Amino acid sequence: MTDTPKNLPQILNPDGLPDPRPLGYSVAAIAPARSIAFISGQAGVDAQGQFAPDFLAQVRQAYANLVSVLGALGAGPEHVVKLGVYVVDHETSKLPLLTQAVTEVFGTRLPAQTLMPVPCLAIPPMLVEVDAVVAMP
Repeated sequence: MTDTPKNLPQILNPDGLPDPRPLGYSVAAIAPARSIAFISGQAGVDAQGQFAPDFLAQVRQAYANLVSVLGALGAGPEHVVKLGVYVVDHETSKLPLLTQAVTEVFGTRLPAQTLMPVPCLAIPPMLVEVDAVVAMP
């Protein structure tokens, strides 16, 4: 994390994830007084920039990346209050896969969530992206 004055958001770009700064964003921003953190959309991409081969694998990788960012924040899945899930070419057959992946991470303590079908995401290999709002511990 960066050393920031108390009245400004703290910016976080943890190791182990691709560096997003050349693309014009940061992985997370923590509100002043460490009350709330906002995590940028996490895609189904590994630390080497490789996308998982199919939809479910990308969803699982996106959630794994989200859990990595939570750990870097000193938080866990139990601290997530809101998820935004963006799905390319959404159809109802994807809902069981999304439900399976989210319950693997959150169990029965599911945060509020919005699913947003989109025609495409930032780059063509991306099939899903997950962002989060976190109540900091």
